[in-house]
Amino acid sequence: MRCLVLGGQGFLGSHIVEALLVASVEVSILDRQINRFSAPPPEAQLILSDWTNSAELNDALREVDVVVHLISTTLPAFSSQNAQADVNGNLIATLNLLDLCLKQRVRRVVFASSGGTVYGKPQILPISETHATEPLNSHGIVKLAIEKYLHLYHHLHGLEYVALRTANPYGERQDPDRPQGFVAVALGRILRQQPIVIYGQGEMLRDYVYVGDVAQAFTAAVCGESAAQIYNVGSGSGLSLNDMLAHIFSITGRTTEVQYTMPRLADAPANVLDITRIQRDLGWAPRIDLQAGLKRTWEWLSAYSA
Repeated sequence: MRCLVLGGQGFLGSHIVEALLVASVEVSILDRQINRFSAPPPEAQLILSDWTNSAELNDALREVDVVVHLISTTLPAFSSQNAQADVNGNLIATLNLLDLCLKQRVRRVVFASSGGTVYGKPQILPISETHATEPLNSHGIVKLAIEKYLHLYHHLHGLEYVALRTANPYGERQDPDRPQGFVAVALGRILRQQPIVIYGQGEMLRDYVYVGDVAQAFTAAVCGESAAQIYNVGSGSGLSLNDMLAHIFSITGRTTEVQYTMPRLADAPANVLDITRIQRDLGWAPRIDLQAGLKRTWEWLSAYSA
């Protein structure tokens, strides 16, 4: 099997590439730049290109069986500030990708959707895949639209797809300087003794899942035969931001100032995913518990920053 990972040098992508290689999948990576936290594995072919370059993307898709689509050009909290750019940079670009996949006879697309944004305000917890989808930001709307187009291409052209609605991944190689990824940002600020900013009062409930486990879910979606097209990927349990901070302070043995500010309209008040479907169909479940995952993340960040 040959797999092309779009965004394979990113935080999540680099872990997925490694997991696929362990599973004996032949891997190519298309990304704009090399990850500053880790070089690509020598076994994987690296193509440095922008995925909006149709000619280079078309060449990269030749003789590919499965595409893992991880690229997103917007962050949830800021995507609605320029919804047109979000649509052009993600939805339109993905439609071009799907057309090229048909041209090159790609068999399957595995898409990184967003379990944190497509559902919006939950009616019940944990959230199953059949829950209503009412995104509160453009990021979630575009992710949901891509899912719908994947289903359309499957219906019209037989293109297989799996959309993984991932919760809040954390772990090694997550950039502490980006305005996304609460665990990495908090750890980075503790390391530099800078204040941690929390929107609201810290009661927002989130589902945190270790990145290595997420990589295994993507590998199962690439290599397995799924009974459904959409799966939640999370821990199945929730923590408030305040509770997560308590765990982080305990793991690091350090504290820093915490600043609470106005909540953001783009943030759902709670998000905990029901992972029953993926456990049943693909045999996947998270294996790394929170304490072990946080310890690994802290040790990596401390060593990298030393």
